[in-house]
Amino acid sequence: MAAQVEQLTKEAKAVKAPKVASYDIARADETLSLATDLAKFIRENKLTHNVQGKEYVNVEGWQYAGSRLGIVPIVEQVIDMSHDAEIKYTARVSLFDLRSQQTVGAGFAVCSNKENGKKFYAEYAIASMAQTRAIGKAYRNILAWIIRAAGYEPTPAEEMDYQTIPAPAAQPVAAADARPAQPMMQVTSTAPVAAAADDATDVRYATAKQKEEIIRLLNNPVITRAEKTKMLLNINKLDETRAQQSIDKLRQAIAEREGEQRVAA
Repeated sequence: MAAQVEQLTKEAKAVKAPKVASYDIARADETLSLATDLAKFIRENKLTHNVQGKEYVNVEGWQYAGSRLGIVPIVEQVIDMSHDAEIKYTARVSLFDLRSQQTVGAGFAVCSNKENGKKFYAEYAIASMAQTRAIGKAYRNILAWIIRAAGYEPTPAEEMDYQTIPAPAAQPVAAADARPAQPMMQVTSTAPVAAAADDATDVRYATAKQKEEIIRLLNNPVITRAEKTKMLLNINKLDETRAQQSIDKLRQAIAEREGEQRVAA
């Protein structure tokens, strides 16, 4: 029995724990791999906030991206700017690279109970949100393109909760016209136009799965850096149909180029 226990102990020691991948922001191929990993992490943990049909990543997603690059946030300053009529805090955060031991970025943010939806927030919550926003802003300044490559909007979700859409200006009421009113039958002619406008706004953007497949294909070594950059800059503008067309074209290009390489070899 003792011999069996000793053998099992040796075998357990021999099994090494899998290493967690670490990425280098200076290498484009590694950061594209990070974008794929990041997209999966954000999707599985539901770290996004939908604003007008677009997905914005919560600060936890930005922190995950930073941590995989060895970049951590440091809160340097929190200032109370409150007065009798308002609770207001500002915060400054710097980003520290654990590899180079240098500061590589910074972010500044403000939070106030005068913002939409924060009227009854406690003071500590206002101060905390200022820090959270500053962390997101600092990461955005250096990692925005990676978040976009992962298929999401390059603005932290916490910045969006106070960016409200301005209400449309009230239209002046027209004065009564002395002329006789137009027949009701003429109004029906505008219905097809309205229906067409509704159809035009009903755009189905590329799914997260389609964006992930595009990024995976772009990581193929036969795809040039210029092709990667062009595709990543436009990935969030693709609808489902164009995204599928892009996937098909990438697969065809990869197959053709790999075939040429085999023939040349």
